[in-house]
Amino acid sequence: MAGVSWKRIVIKVGSALIAPAGKGTSTRYLLAIARFISECKLRGVEVVLVSSGSVAAGRSAIEFTHQPLPINVKQALAAIGQAQMMATWSQLLDWPCAQILLTHADLADRRRYLNIDNTLRTLLSHGALPIVNENDTVATKELRVGDNDNLAAMVASVVEADALIICSDVDGLYTANPRTDATAQLIPRVEALTADIYAMAGGSHHSTGTGGMVTKLQAADKATAVGIETLIINGQRAQSFEALLNGEAIGTLFAARKTTLSAKKHWLLHSSKASAEVWLDQGAAQAVQHKGASLLAKGVSQVQGEFDKGDAVWLLAPDGSKIAKGVSQYNAAELNKIKGIHSDQIAAVLGYCPSEVAVHRDDLVVLQGA
Repeated sequence: MAGVSWKRIVIKVGSALIAPAGKGTSTRYLLAIARFISECKLRGVEVVLVSSGSVAAGRSAIEFTHQPLPINVKQALAAIGQAQMMATWSQLLDWPCAQILLTHADLADRRRYLNIDNTLRTLLSHGALPIVNENDTVATKELRVGDNDNLAAMVASVVEADALIICSDVDGLYTANPRTDATAQLIPRVEALTADIYAMAGGSHHSTGTGGMVTKLQAADKATAVGIETLIINGQRAQSFEALLNGEAIGTLFAARKTTLSAKKHWLLHSSKASAEVWLDQGAAQAVQHKGASLLAKGVSQVQGEFDKGDAVWLLAPDGSKIAKGVSQYNAAELNKIKGIHSDQIAAVLGYCPSEVAVHRDDLVVLQGA
């Protein structure tokens, strides 16, 4: 294999490979992917498959020409297509395939997140292939991850994979769009996801896909942050998978970061939902950003939005810039009452003191560049 130390990998396959014509599943590209997964299993490498394509797979079952598709029609198509997609993978692979349907709410809730981890690891330990997809039949805009590139990165983090392989319809990341710029050059390796790297990416050109190179870079950013190598390859070429099995360099490899986030802080940064904002005074902002400190009530200057104890909130510097994300030990009403006061005064104000800190440093992650 390309990474001789890989023992567990997550493979993401998009709609353009599942249903290249946009109507119903096709084995045109999936045969080579299935052979690769089978060979991984024979070599003792555990595989989790993140497979898009339920809506595209269901398009042949419901005639609907209006564009864009209304959400109720898309959800109906997903309900039909998900079964077709699972049947296709089950026919191509000769061992049990397990369906895992997720929404962002499942990943954002810490207990459900840990249960997803337990389920996936149990399936792997019993030799089954977990096949993960976003639950498009029930997910609303607020509950959606939005694309399976980022979902795959989250899943890779959950199971602590060694590598994330994103199958695309291009050979990897180029210096420009290779479809419109003849001088575009493939970038074989990326050490860090900088603004210049993101500037090279464009949107999806495929009518059945929801992602593009930007979402693949976002996924690589998430995965490499927890030490997971990420590879973008051309999934339309069988040679891509042969090269991987032979240990040859292929596509674009995003190197895992040497300094990584813990699994819990990665969940907090990338999976937990936060809408409310807690504004900090200058001293607290400096302590949180540069000294690894917890946030005390005394350092809170303003609370905006509603949240409960245990919810994630954004922490803002005095100039309004987001500097961190953390789990609040108080609800919004409580924190409003105790903002700006010393910890030893909390009990006198509230009548109780469940925590001496508003956000503990173990439940807080500072944003890059903040």
